[in-house]
Amino acid sequence: MDYVKLINCMRCGMCLPSCPTYKETFLETASPRGRVALIRKLQEGNLDQSERLLEYLSICLDCQACASACPCGVNAGQLVAEFTCERKSESGLGFMEDLILRKLVPHPDRLETSMAPMRLYQNSGLQKLVRTLGILKMFPKPLERMEGLLPPLPARPLRQEINEVTPAVGIARGTVGFFLGCVMSLIFSDASRATIKLLSALGYTVITPKKQVCCGAPNMLAGDRAGLEEAARTNIDIFQRHNVDYIVTDCGGCGAELKNYGHHMAGNAAAEFSAKVRDISQILALHATELAQLLKPLPLKVTYHDPCHIAHCQGIRSEPRDVLKLIPELEYTELEAADSCCGSAGTYNIVKPEMSDRILHRKLDSVRASGADILVTSNPGCLLQLKKGLADHLPDVKLLHLTELLARSMAA
Repeated sequence: MDYVKLINCMRCGMCLPSCPTYKETFLETASPRGRVALIRKLQEGNLDQSERLLEYLSICLDCQACASACPCGVNAGQLVAEFTCERKSESGLGFMEDLILRKLVPHPDRLETSMAPMRLYQNSGLQKLVRTLGILKMFPKPLERMEGLLPPLPARPLRQEINEVTPAVGIARGTVGFFLGCVMSLIFSDASRATIKLLSALGYTVITPKKQVCCGAPNMLAGDRAGLEEAARTNIDIFQRHNVDYIVTDCGGCGAELKNYGHHMAGNAAAEFSAKVRDISQILALHATELAQLLKPLPLKVTYHDPCHIAHCQGIRSEPRDVLKLIPELEYTELEAADSCCGSAGTYNIVKPEMSDRILHRKLDSVRASGADILVTSNPGCLLQLKKGLADHLPDVKLLHLTELLARSMAA
């Protein structure tokens, strides 16, 4: 770990109002500067590594709101992640971590097969019976929580349905590679189908390589740098075979990780790959005039939640809003603390359920105050977390991915 990054923290406290866990606890150890101080003391040999210290660090969501607020550019979440990677490289992966991160996630076919039992569970009516009888209350809490977060699954993963090449409609503008995220393909296929349709309608030939693999974000989350680098090498090699202008993704988490390949990996190939990566909102905003001609009126009141991986990690804030405002008759209302984390943060909402729920309820209060009919966001983790929260507390508010709402406008 770069020691300079640790000593750059001036302990000014500018990060405190933006940190979700500090706002809930007002504890220094639950703040970005507190975490930086703990890691620095460890590096200097003034603290011993203990379970209590690791627990303090693990409460970080890695939302990186602190990096957006810090006048010195200190990224406490990234420092915690790097510390976790160094620790994991020393201790190695556990059995379940190795099974999931090395044997399952890097293999799309296996990942898709693993979801088949859940699809059968939903379609057979067993899920409805299990929920009605409260059977899951007999099982460990994390299992009950995971089941509760799962929305209805599509009939088939999108990767199995779409063509590798989707031709441009109308005047050809160029060629883009589409990075189809694992969760987007398995769960939110309608959103990614809409993404491909939008890109095609704007004149892009869309290439979606079937052999692309997970972006590596789960590996980074678990501190598995070797697994992350293997995923990066595979994806760089696959997309290098195609002469594309951009590599587009509609998953905020994937986009943030893909743009970091140049940081994680040495060599020009990784840097060139990362330089081509764009969030779908960036491409849509780039062609706002042409997009506006495709959209039809939607008389709805809409608000937008900034995913941390889009607003803080990629610095994308205006583009999604600008695109939404192109829809005729749509009333856009700004969400209070729109770029504050929803509490999803990968698997955080499962391993830290109490803190996750407290953060989620703050977000739901903002949505309620907005009076919106539809909440829009662009990251699968946020979609899972907010869909469950809205269903439980604000059932009249619908949740859509940005591209889903635009597809509705095109077809209105």
